Amino acid sequence: MDDLHVPSGPGAPLGLRVPAAELVEQFSHASGPGGQGVNTTDSRVQLGLDLATTTALDDDQRERVLTHLSAKLSGTVLTISAEEHRSQRRNRIAARERLAAILREAVTPPVVRRRTKPTKGSQRRRLAGKRQRAETKQNRRRPGVD
Repeated sequence: MDDLHVPSGPGAPLGLRVPAAELVEQFSHASGPGGQGVNTTDSRVQLGLDLATTTALDDDQRERVLTHLSAKLSGTVLTISAEEHRSQRRNRIAARERLAAILREAVTPPVVRRRTKPTKGSQRRRLAGKRQRAETKQNRRRPGVD
């Protein structure tokens, strides 16, 4: 098959291109539907990619991907399995799409929230609300002996 293309986005402005030689495909019997050919076709696809040695990622992307996908890795190899279709060709396409989506999400840098100062108006409104609430509670009390 061809190289795997991952669309551009945050973390990979030019997208990614994983060479076909770095993708390892294995085929086996799928457990789903298949009709008469269910025992003779190897329609299940396992697509593997070694993230530590791939040339598609630079060092920053590699570090980000390895930390983000650490729970899904076997060593440094990411393995995707597809067996939802009856044909091997469609399962190969599904596995490649799934791998591209996972890589797309994994190279995206985390969004860092910057703390901002509340505006003067919002501070005034908050304090006015607190004063109003305190006055309401004060009016509920029993009148003092003056």
